[in-house]
Amino acid sequence: MTRPAVDAFALSADMLPADEAAARLLDLVTPVAETERVPLVDARGRVLAEDIVSDRNVPPHDNSAVDGYAVRFADLSAEDETRLPITMRIPAGIVPDRPLAAGEAARIFTGAPVPEGADTIIPQEPCRADDDTVVLPPVRKAGQNLRRKAEDIGAGDTILAAGRRLRPAEIGFMASVGVAEPLVRRRVRAAVFSTGTEVRDPGGDAPPGAIYDSNRFVLMGLLADMGCDVSDYGILPDDPAALKDTLARASAEADVVLTSGGVSTGEEDHVKPVVEDLGSLDFWRVAIRPGRPLAVGRVGNAVFVGLPGNPVAAFVCFCMFARPMILRRMGVAEVLPRPIPVRAGFAFKKRAGRREWLRASLTGRDEDGLPVAERFPTEGSGILRSVVVSEGLLTLPEEPSAIAPGDVLEFLPFERLTG
Repeated sequence: MTRPAVDAFALSADMLPADEAAARLLDLVTPVAETERVPLVDARGRVLAEDIVSDRNVPPHDNSAVDGYAVRFADLSAEDETRLPITMRIPAGIVPDRPLAAGEAARIFTGAPVPEGADTIIPQEPCRADDDTVVLPPVRKAGQNLRRKAEDIGAGDTILAAGRRLRPAEIGFMASVGVAEPLVRRRVRAAVFSTGTEVRDPGGDAPPGAIYDSNRFVLMGLLADMGCDVSDYGILPDDPAALKDTLARASAEADVVLTSGGVSTGEEDHVKPVVEDLGSLDFWRVAIRPGRPLAVGRVGNAVFVGLPGNPVAAFVCFCMFARPMILRRMGVAEVLPRPIPVRAGFAFKKRAGRREWLRASLTGRDEDGLPVAERFPTEGSGILRSVVVSEGLLTLPEEPSAIAPGDVLEFLPFERLTG
């Protein structure tokens, strides 16, 4: 009698859909409550804890966008050159002491306040000037090269909302209205360790059967780029007592604990029962690829995320599940990455009912202007090189079971999944 083949990757009823798993993980956390004021130089990557409201206009006055001449449009000819006397000189930082009268021109420099009465700035390049007069070219449009008062920010405007992560542009935006020390949430504390008796630190010996640990360094780098305070708990052997001791210490010191390996169903996979012993396990199997064994729960006040041991699976599961949760813990308002619609440049078969992510790169555009994505040729979740040479992740939804060339899919560039 022939027995049916066993499918080790078959979907089972206890597997959570990807969206439900992500939502349950987000529901485990709230933003850290503690806040502090930090100088702008230290604010990059931090999360605003209050709205930033401007108490001033930016620009504070009408000003010139170029070096040139401030004039009244009514004094200019649309067809011929116009000669006007130069009666004022206005460098940046100097406020004119009187309005510009009809029939006058003011020599003005970039950023300088525009005198009352002037409504147009002519760049210096097409003009001809001597000591006290200037010849201006024909002008057909008023308001050229004039930056209006409050065109960027008005007094009383909320320029940044609480929950915004601060990049250099936001920091400069705050500086432009005089904010020197924004109120931000404290950094999230993250603890990381790898598991496996066979795992070794780079730089040490790797005897037969041993492998060097890459996961821990990937995770610590991802967390540091997010602005977390990261604690490294090293590599733990497949020993329940050691796991229990370290997990108890890490969860007492951190907001989130991330591990890799030891979360499947093998006899040497001890992480899941240790988490259940110390705290609670919310779920541990998700209908995804790569990944599937993704253990999520709570130990004390810390959220626990047990990532798969395979490097690509650990990376993908961090990006798609752990990262949004950590962003919410940081206090970020928008935690989910925004995908880019692309065309598939390949055919691919997948298992129905399972969310999959392919490593992919963009190779051009189709006739409609959509980017075309090509997948990395090998799907093994141990091939970390695929993440290095690819540009992002291509999302394959649960349905259908086959992707055809030309299908529209969602693409997530790595820069939207990291940092």
